[in-house]
Amino acid sequence: MTDDQPHDPAHDGARHPARGLAYDSYDYTAAIEQALAALDLDTKVRLLSGQDMWTLPAVPAIGLRSLVMSDGPIGVRGQEWSAEDPSVALPGPTALAATWDPGLARRVGHLLAQEARRKGVHVLLAPTVNLHRSPLGGRHFECYSEDPLLTGAIGAGYVRGVQEGGVGTTVKHFVGNDAETDRLTVDNRIAPRPLRELYLAPFEHIVKNARPWGIMTAYNQVNGSTMTEHHPLVNEVLRGEWGFDGCNVSDWTAARDTVRALRGGLDVAMPGPRTVYGAPLAEAVRAGEVAETQVDDAVRRVLLLAARTGCLAGVPAAVAPADVPRGVDGRAVAREVARRAFVLLRNEPVGGARRALPVDAAAVRKIVVIGAAARDARVLGGGSATVFPEAIVSPLEGLRAALPDEVEVGFAVGADPRTRVPHAREGFTLRARYLAADGRLLAEIPQFDGRVQVMGRFPEGVTRQNLSAVELTGSYTPQITGGHTLAVAGTGELRLTVGGSVRFDGRCAPEGNDPFEAFMNPVERRVTAELTAGESVDVTLRFVPRGLGPGEGLDGLNFTLGHSEPQLDADAEIQEAVRAAAAADVAIVVVATTEEVESEGFDRRDLRLPGRQDELVTRVAAANPYTVVVVNSGSPVELPWREQVPAVLLSWFPGQEAGAALADVLLGADEPGGRLPTTWPARLDDAPVTTVTPTDDQLPYSEGVFIGYRAWQRSAPAPATAPAYPFGHGLGYTDWEYESLDTTPDSVRVRVRNAGDRPGREVVQIYLAPTPDAAPDAPERPVRWLAGFAVVEAGPGESAEAEIPLPDRAFAVWGSASEGSAASGGGAQRSEREDGWRRVKGVYTVEAAHSVDDRRLTAEVTVG
Repeated sequence: MTDDQPHDPAHDGARHPARGLAYDSYDYTAAIEQALAALDLDTKVRLLSGQDMWTLPAVPAIGLRSLVMSDGPIGVRGQEWSAEDPSVALPGPTALAATWDPGLARRVGHLLAQEARRKGVHVLLAPTVNLHRSPLGGRHFECYSEDPLLTGAIGAGYVRGVQEGGVGTTVKHFVGNDAETDRLTVDNRIAPRPLRELYLAPFEHIVKNARPWGIMTAYNQVNGSTMTEHHPLVNEVLRGEWGFDGCNVSDWTAARDTVRALRGGLDVAMPGPRTVYGAPLAEAVRAGEVAETQVDDAVRRVLLLAARTGCLAGVPAAVAPADVPRGVDGRAVAREVARRAFVLLRNEPVGGARRALPVDAAAVRKIVVIGAAARDARVLGGGSATVFPEAIVSPLEGLRAALPDEVEVGFAVGADPRTRVPHAREGFTLRARYLAADGRLLAEIPQFDGRVQVMGRFPEGVTRQNLSAVELTGSYTPQITGGHTLAVAGTGELRLTVGGSVRFDGRCAPEGNDPFEAFMNPVERRVTAELTAGESVDVTLRFVPRGLGPGEGLDGLNFTLGHSEPQLDADAEIQEAVRAAAAADVAIVVVATTEEVESEGFDRRDLRLPGRQDELVTRVAAANPYTVVVVNSGSPVELPWREQVPAVLLSWFPGQEAGAALADVLLGADEPGGRLPTTWPARLDDAPVTTVTPTDDQLPYSEGVFIGYRAWQRSAPAPATAPAYPFGHGLGYTDWEYESLDTTPDSVRVRVRNAGDRPGREVVQIYLAPTPDAAPDAPERPVRWLAGFAVVEAGPGESAEAEIPLPDRAFAVWGSASEGSAASGGGAQRSEREDGWRRVKGVYTVEAAHSVDDRRLTAEVTVG
């Protein structure tokens, strides 16, 4: 077993079983105590409070540099949201989990650490390891899986990789932030058993296997206490039981009470400059409300994080500069992760024995690519994970570049899922000019697209005090003659000039009272401009903000210039796509969600594809039997037409190399390597958990331990209500035969053979299923659960073996020894103090499987 394989060390007997990793072997105790002794109370409390949006203050007297944090699940943004310093944009977290490969996640971490060092970032605010409790979760795309083992294994690989690059991580959001509705106030009522077996389990796995240097506590409450003040879960479980020695950082603006936060184990309150720490904490100490020794403990952990990341003089960083991975090719990694993550959901024959995918480019003369997302790829989710890549390869561009010249590649919009005009990009050359009140130019920054966004740090030379207006200016060269739609959005005064003519001049005011919503999604206004193909026009959008930032003291602004080319009406667009499909050998339809559907800050209302995309697929499939559908979403969507088309490929949010990776897979240069990390329901009504909205500020997790495939397996659904595609499902371009399964109570050995005619990769999944008469005194358990997995590769006709450990935890439940079979771990709020992990003895069926519903070999093992 390698350290990239899933493994639970609970039975190892060591408090810190991961100390053998390549980083963090230096004892910083003496240096930290020396630095602490040189600090007075006011300086100590400043170190526990952000000095701005992304940084902690420096203390030159003790050799402490300012520590810089940045969002980083899919790319390192840095302190500025700016195209001046672009970021590699990797596929989304659900895509990374779909690879089922912790080793690949580790390499992703190496790349992100390299990006962080380049941008002067010391700590990434990632990974997100909350579970896919419900498919309606708005941040579903930023989390890994519905299964705690898979989530923990991928998260541990990510953390190892980043920290081996000398950059810290903050595993988030601890704990229970599994939906977005009322996330600032909701009290999630979770019984001890599901809390331990599901929601805490990924954090425990990562802490014990990868030793993260940071944890981020969530906005929400769990069982009556907000997580920034949750002494039992932070101090007793995270630090006490698991041995976490890192720094606990609040989610942004999550800290609410000075005394309760410090007593609850919160080290750093972000962002600054005004938080519940700093001066309020010094006052609380002087008033005798908290002891200065508690402040010292928090400061020690901040100094330890600084030392590990190389921000404390006089001690070596946890990873020597010579030892950090270097020279990682960001584009190559992004492309590899994307194609390894693509999940081939369906692949049936077309007009004979040959399956629809891969497409034989030598046998076709005309391919039509259909869908707005084929031209304007949806490569990342909305919210704090947003980054600006240097370039994005769309599906249309990727296919045109990969196909030989003799193959004609057409395009039709078909159906546009967006209700807002997309940011101006194709054909535009733009820059942002920051201006003082007297018109003096303060800074000029090139723009990736028509969105100008600043959060926490203005460009050099620009401050809240000297900034008066921002001009987004440049030129646009249209490709189509006709009425082009231009849109402006932003809270403040906006004036749009196109070709010397003012097209909009007015004030946009926010709708509603939520300052963050007004900041992230400002009101949009549209105008039409008649433009001629090939004739460039000057474009300038002047913005005078009404206020700076989404809240008091936060530097920020957000305004956009949107653009869309002339389009037919909705009916005519679909009809044109149908005609193009009928005239083509192959029709490739790209359907997608939008930022209005999947984003941080709100949950989904349904699982339908937005707009008329379902109708588009149905009508194209009727016109061309060789229709391939690419699903460009980060979370499950309903696919009512899935049996009407021969091939369905899930691309997730595939990152900046989306089109290149898609061409690799569709044309057969590589096979789609992904397996579903979460169950895809056929309809929302069939999903086991659909409640994400609290009642009276409480959200009971009444389903207990039965989420995802655990719930589907328990209910044994009829075919009409079964999932569209089960957990672990994914097809490749070769077939696998499972030859043998050998098992002991400690490990499993599986031998598989590639029975196809091309090399391939298989994800061997191991499930445990208690036999019906085993352990009658145990609480109700799932019918089966994932106990381990491994990725194997083999050439045509070759065999491969996987040895997969079975840790003690795989046979354990959380609870008291007196619990009976009726205790399923639902909504009861019992104290954990009398509970613990209990190994359940008996006979288990060990299942070697291609998916949870495609089990190939079985054996029995007796656990004493």
